[in-house]
Amino acid sequence: MNARSFTSTRRSVMAGTLTLAATTAAMAAGKQKAAQATSGDTGRVTAKDGTVIFYKDWGPRDGTPIVFHHGWPLSSDDWDNQMLFFLSKGYRVVAHDRRGHGRSGQVSDGHDMDHYSADVAAVVDHLDLRNAVHVGHSTGGGEATRYAARYGKGRVSKLVLIGAVPPIMVRTADNPGGLPIEVFDGFRAALAANRSQFYYDVASGPFFGFNRDGVKTSDALVQNWWRQGMTGAANAHYLGIKAFSETDFTDDLKSIDVPTLVLHGDDDQVVPVADSAVLSAKLLKGATLKIYKGLPHGMATTHADIINADILSFIES
Repeated sequence: MNARSFTSTRRSVMAGTLTLAATTAAMAAGKQKAAQATSGDTGRVTAKDGTVIFYKDWGPRDGTPIVFHHGWPLSSDDWDNQMLFFLSKGYRVVAHDRRGHGRSGQVSDGHDMDHYSADVAAVVDHLDLRNAVHVGHSTGGGEATRYAARYGKGRVSKLVLIGAVPPIMVRTADNPGGLPIEVFDGFRAALAANRSQFYYDVASGPFFGFNRDGVKTSDALVQNWWRQGMTGAANAHYLGIKAFSETDFTDDLKSIDVPTLVLHGDDDQVVPVADSAVLSAKLLKGATLKIYKGLPHGMATTHADIINADILSFIES
């Protein structure tokens, strides 16, 4: 090969290399831009006390965020139906696993509502979610309530409570209609004796109302509930019973000033409606109360079409 041919070949190779580099750079920029426009991942954030919290974050970054708070002893997987539904409507949907539950850290400490709400704040701050709608079920309703009261200014635009535990579940002098402490002592004893059987009994019975005459049991729902429960840590679930039953959310409810939708089934065998939703709605400044005839505690799963439609209407109103 003569010098002229070598030089020509070298120029061609360099030109090709530059073209390939430019194409690669353009593709990378496109991917980065797409990543900025749309979220669709799972991640972990470290709370202030070092606990690692797992979360899901799906949908457009510029979409209105909806943050879901799951019940005891489940995980963010319990919101599959709602997350897919609202994702299809263009919302950004976020859900986390509470500490000691699902894929979050199985730590020894912090299994109380103060830590639960602080963990939510860590996720929300990490994702920089603003003017979000927070949706909480059961224990998650208590968690969402405390979060909204303590950290919600500028972060929470609306609140949805579904079969939620506030104002307080246990019977006290100030809450004579609550459940006796012996009920929750029974939960602790059953969990310690045989957690697997206890979770199966809850899911196949009162949670979804499968113990009612004429209600057809779904083995798939029972198994999925059991799976979520058994993925978490026994100590977190044991201590969580005190958190969901004995925490008083009265002052939290009084301090919340965003529109709040309170949804409850009148056949809720886990969180009786008269001592929860009815009282919460009276304490909240801007509450809309809706009680569903015959629906169970797990109505967001068994009657997702009804619950999703009502939440969507509330969000878009």
